[in-house]
Amino acid sequence: MKTTLQQLKKWIRLAESEHLEFKQAGRQFDSEKLTHYCVALANEGGGKLILGVTDKQPRQIAGTETFPDVGKTQAQLLDRLHLRIDVEEMVHPDGRIVVVHVPSRPIGRPIEYKGAY
Repeated sequence: MKTTLQQLKKWIRLAESEHLEFKQAGRQFDSEKLTHYCVALANEGGGKLILGVTDKQPRQIAGTETFPDVGKTQAQLLDRLHLRIDVEEMVHPDGRIVVVHVPSRPIGRPIEYKGAY
């Protein structure tokens, strides 16, 4: 699941929703916060969390240094949530982007983390 620059441009033009979130996430982004966003997206039917893009429109590519090892981040999310969440690093001309692809939760089984759904 490789995100193209064209797809990223399309998402940037869309409004945030229960299926699409943007966070600037400059130098760091809390892994607990990431986990909670993944829980919310999974329970809403899946979606994308895009790090390195401002959340206010007009959105700008800000770049991010957070989660430098996307494989490790993916493994942590699997361990915490027992749900495969793909974490992709994109190199954009204006900065590094991290795209978190969250699938929908399994039918009949809400995802929870530390008591939060």
